[in-house]
Amino acid sequence: MTAMYQSYFGLVGAPFSIAPDPRYLYMSQRHQEALAHLLFGLGSDGGFVLLTGEVGAGKTTICRCLLEQIPASCDVAYIFNPKLTAEELLSTICVEFHIACPPGNTSIKVFIDCINDYLLDAHARGRNTVLIIDEAQNLSVDVLEQMRLLTNLETNQRKLLQIILLGQPELSRILARPELRQLAQRIVARYHLGPLTRPEVAAYVGHRLAVSGARRPLFPASLMGRLYRLSGGVPRVLNMLCDRALLGTFVQGREKVSRATLSQAAHETLYRPAPQGRSWLNPLLFVLILLIGAAVATVVQQYQERRKAASSAALVRQTMSAVTKPIAQAVPTIQEVKTALPETLEVAGK
Repeated sequence: MTAMYQSYFGLVGAPFSIAPDPRYLYMSQRHQEALAHLLFGLGSDGGFVLLTGEVGAGKTTICRCLLEQIPASCDVAYIFNPKLTAEELLSTICVEFHIACPPGNTSIKVFIDCINDYLLDAHARGRNTVLIIDEAQNLSVDVLEQMRLLTNLETNQRKLLQIILLGQPELSRILARPELRQLAQRIVARYHLGPLTRPEVAAYVGHRLAVSGARRPLFPASLMGRLYRLSGGVPRVLNMLCDRALLGTFVQGREKVSRATLSQAAHETLYRPAPQGRSWLNPLLFVLILLIGAAVATVVQQYQERRKAASSAALVRQTMSAVTKPIAQAVPTIQEVKTALPETLEVAGK
């Protein structure tokens, strides 16, 4: 898709490819500091170097830039799929460093012995050994502890294995666990790579376009603020937005990216269907409506029953009153009896 607009805009490369090409690395202040920490760690006496950052912040690209600056006297192994068991990771290390191991071996001890022999031989030949593990947040606690044990081999001056861990922010939380405090104490340099600032977003876009051979600005300065808000300053998201916006501009036959085209690119690139993220909401609302309906029905029923009971009681009182009033009128009171009694006796005596 990128090739479709490269010739249209006069570009000699893909300016916003998500591949970690060091040529397109924009060295913001944060990226410079991150690279400096990695280089400092490599120049130390061994141990661990830690680089963390959000997804798409540029950790892998910085690592590729680091690889181009590593001296020829260093032997480097790069592992980018560390979701392995301890045995599998040790086996992968042996493969990457071309360490000979017995065929079919699955013993951790044998793997470690072979790696130790290799490290001692490399040190004797004046070579440094560097192991880089990307996506290190996927390493289990047991595997991380095994990596720590690999760094136990050392001389009086330095450790024989340097390990660089690249990972997302949760890697720092994993290493903060009490059971990994020994490993955490061996981290000689650590850095967290944050997102780009708003001014850096504009410089980032301009830098990548310049490297790809652009001779005119394709993104107006007025769009930089929106690009920053849409991407959050994350380089990978910036790449996806800009790539899609340039494609849309090419299809429209325009010379520059418009605000409407950028908004459409954001909709196509960042849009997530609501049902996938909130599919639990509809059943919950349905149950909530049922509960509210049942509660309202109960209240209405109780009100009607109380009203009916009150009407029945009133009817009973009226009925009793209608019955007892004639009776009360027909039956003489005590005073009337007392008054009438002497007259009755007098009549009877005559």
